[in-house]
Amino acid sequence: MNRIESTFKEVKNSGAKGIITYLTAGYPGLETTEELVMAMAESGVTMVELGVPFSDPVADGPVIQAASMRSLQNKTTLADVLSLSKRLREKLTIPLLIMTYYNPVYAYGVERFVGEVKNSGIDGVIVPDLPLEESDWLAGKLQKENIHFIYMLSPTSTRQRMITTVQKATGFIYCVSTAGVTGTRDAIPKEGLSLLARIRELTELPLALGFGISTPQQVASLGDGADAAIIGSAIIKLIDQGGNKEQIKDRMKTYLGEFMSKGRFF
Repeated sequence: MNRIESTFKEVKNSGAKGIITYLTAGYPGLETTEELVMAMAESGVTMVELGVPFSDPVADGPVIQAASMRSLQNKTTLADVLSLSKRLREKLTIPLLIMTYYNPVYAYGVERFVGEVKNSGIDGVIVPDLPLEESDWLAGKLQKENIHFIYMLSPTSTRQRMITTVQKATGFIYCVSTAGVTGTRDAIPKEGLSLLARIRELTELPLALGFGISTPQQVASLGDGADAAIIGSAIIKLIDQGGNKEQIKDRMKTYLGEFMSKGRFF
């Protein structure tokens, strides 16, 4: 059983809500990213998603775009992120996800990428710009290595596309709360809540809602609709405030501590 599956099983049995956190690997530096992931794990997050910096991150809003550019300026590569994942796997038991656009994978070599993902101990791969219709080859190779290819659905997805997606999906489904890019918002859009209900009619797979989530109150408003919430831009904003590694870690732990103290989070 993949770590993602076993972790979501534990989440369900506990009656809690999972918290998935996102970091742009290499921002402000790879060493800091590594320490922040460890701090997140110590704070009790369910799993961590590492973003590979890319020059044209079409699914990301301005906060993550800026972090991606800073990481690229630091010369962070896909190989660096895979090496980071391998180091983290030696120290962590929680699932690790990697989020990358397809261009870096293609340039790296798909076969090589799959092999390195396996060696790095990554449990799931998210590729926002790889269409459902073109995903079978990469998804199939990953799944042969017991690594989940994580599919995404949004409020604009048709029912037929949802049906096709849930038939292919494993691990969990990444549900996008709104038709747009990442970024913090004041409340969960109604279309996001409706999306969860529409997908739940079609599958028992865990559902994780992302794009715009930043507060414990927002996560609580999901009710039984989602099994986990994904927090990205709000995390990056904590890093944007600057300071040394210890100051950033302290802000991170304080922020995540608010989630753990105000609800049943796994």
